[in-house]
Amino acid sequence: MLNDQEKYRYNRQLILDNVKEAGQERLKNSRVLVIGAGGLGCPVLLYLAGSGIGKIGIMDHDTVDESNLHRQVLYSTEDCGKSKARVAEKKLRAQNPFIEIEIYPYKLSAANARDIFKKYDLVIDGTDNFSARYIINDAAVLENKPVVYGALYKFEGQVAVFNYQNGPTYRCLFPEPPKQAPNCNEAGVLGVLPGIIGLYMANEALKICLGIGTILSGKIQIYNGLSAQLSTVQITKNNTLKIQAMQTDYETPGMSLCEFDNLKIQEIDSESFNELINTEATFLDVRETWELPKISSRGMIEIPLDQIENRVTEIPKDKQVIVFCKSGGRSKLAIHLLTKHFGFKNLYNLKEGIKNCQIPV
Repeated sequence: MLNDQEKYRYNRQLILDNVKEAGQERLKNSRVLVIGAGGLGCPVLLYLAGSGIGKIGIMDHDTVDESNLHRQVLYSTEDCGKSKARVAEKKLRAQNPFIEIEIYPYKLSAANARDIFKKYDLVIDGTDNFSARYIINDAAVLENKPVVYGALYKFEGQVAVFNYQNGPTYRCLFPEPPKQAPNCNEAGVLGVLPGIIGLYMANEALKICLGIGTILSGKIQIYNGLSAQLSTVQITKNNTLKIQAMQTDYETPGMSLCEFDNLKIQEIDSESFNELINTEATFLDVRETWELPKISSRGMIEIPLDQIENRVTEIPKDKQVIVFCKSGGRSKLAIHLLTKHFGFKNLYNLKEGIKNCQIPV
């Protein structure tokens, strides 16, 4: 039952014919898990909390970075370096004290997905990598949970609802992961676009919880931010796809931007990187020239990723070269290109990039 404060808070929803008090109570009794508290997750979380979803789960293992702030509207400059899940929890509790929030400040995996999904009625996929999307899909199918999906690419975004009342799943659209597909760290995204797509996602989630409207199942809606045009693509359910158990390994070639073919990439961790930075070691920085922090080292070579093929002669083959970027994605791609097309065998990737390194600047 709604108390008097809740009735006043949600008054503008209660007067809607398709909501009223019974609908608001349905929202209060709903349990929604949001995976990814980034560009898509932030607007979704704000509006689900504001609308009165009774229990919200927040799953994100990452920390706030200053480069997030142009699009991840839950966070402020003072939040940089803090857990996204914990910051989001604090701010949503302040926004609406009548809801319950549970956080999962660690990475989604095949091992934990099903146990977490059991606690919720609906899953929202705000992730940006293929391994997570396939884990979400398979766990949702096995636990019979609908998934609200969103994705971004530069000026374009897409929204769909998968596994809704035995409807098409993500694997009906993409049976296997593509060989190459960048996330927004590599491709870029206009800051307002995640807000637009996130609101579409929140709208689908609220319709599902309320049991109203036409759900975006069996189709994917595509929004072009440059033309403001919407287009819809039909999705046919593939009845030959049978998911009977979670895969043992979702980190397979093609799952993300950087895992191609069967290339085995040698890596070093942040501790080793810190030890090498003041030595005679050779480093290849594939970030854009404007990216910070700048690193001072005698063996530093700066070549942005899109210039690698034209400047390959600047990279030595006769010594160990440590390749890095901000988060480890572009550096892996650079190593793939140099190894496959130019015969390099001396390249080492900085695992997860410099974002976790304590380095002299």
